[in-house]
Amino acid sequence: MRVAGLISGTSVDGIDVAVVDIGESIRVVATATFPYPPDVRATILSVSNATTHTATIARLNFLLGELFAEAVMKSGVPLETIDLIGSHGQTIFHEGEPVEFLGRKIASTLQIGEAAVIAERTGIETIADFRTGDIAAGGKGAPLVPFLDHQLFRHPELARVALNIGGIANITVIPPNAAPDQVIAFDTGPGNMVMDAVAPPFDRDGALARTGRVNEALLGQLLADPYYHRDPPKSCGREQFGAEFIRDTGIDIATSTELTARTIALAIAGYPATREVIVSGGGAHNSYLMERLAALLRARVTTSEEFGIGVDSKEASLFALLAYQTHQGRPGNLPSATGARKPVILGKISRGTKPSPGA
Repeated sequence: MRVAGLISGTSVDGIDVAVVDIGESIRVVATATFPYPPDVRATILSVSNATTHTATIARLNFLLGELFAEAVMKSGVPLETIDLIGSHGQTIFHEGEPVEFLGRKIASTLQIGEAAVIAERTGIETIADFRTGDIAAGGKGAPLVPFLDHQLFRHPELARVALNIGGIANITVIPPNAAPDQVIAFDTGPGNMVMDAVAPPFDRDGALARTGRVNEALLGQLLADPYYHRDPPKSCGREQFGAEFIRDTGIDIATSTELTARTIALAIAGYPATREVIVSGGGAHNSYLMERLAALLRARVTTSEEFGIGVDSKEASLFALLAYQTHQGRPGNLPSATGARKPVILGKISRGTKPSPGA
């Protein structure tokens, strides 16, 4: 089956598309990235964990549906060859840990990018809103990428960690010949989110961080945050490392880069058997960050490119795979990673109607 996967991450850079053939193996057919227009990106950030108006969220939800549909149509793959679409959408709020709310303990998440619009514009069945099913089953709703990592990177003899550095960094710990319930995964803390905010739009190759000076006193205070020392499963997002964090700490680019590297290394140090760390996500392009990780980690550091998966397309490929699982009536979460009570079928389905021949 040919499936298009779609995602826009917490960095809010744009829409990533991966068209994947899924059968006995997973083969990436095409990938593309479509940056958001500046005003769209600014509006997404303005409603992300922020005081806003319901009208803005509703309108943005449908606008992003149009943009996600256009991304599929511009992917270079003929629509008539695509059988299914899986869309993560755009996260504007994620709180995997339950909090007190109106007398109840509630965990919640919200992704926008209306799937009904995607299905209608493309004529292709679209599955979206994958995190909510896991949260309903008692999970954190994240991370979901371990489901793909386990299939791609499990090795009969080597202990591996798959590291994704998006806006938030997360790891998947894969013991040798691991069964699905032996996989551990969690968010390590900030990935590119803080770095991009203090040196917008991003610090190319880590050039500014390389020449800067780390504020060791501030870094020590930040590393004392209980989140980094909490046992998994756990997840975080813009709610912890967004605008308020940057304003309150006054962090600079050198210190924010070192914070990302040190918190990733701290997380991986908890699994000393690790022999290979396989990096994907936008952070893999930051040569200085990659150098710092290589210096801090005992394991060999490489990227997902070595395994045939582009560093910018892995998460989009994940949502293609999760849509395929849902289409087949099979679960797509790993409870050992998310903390859910059980494996569950993820996502909500919007039926598409392909035009009849000659119409």
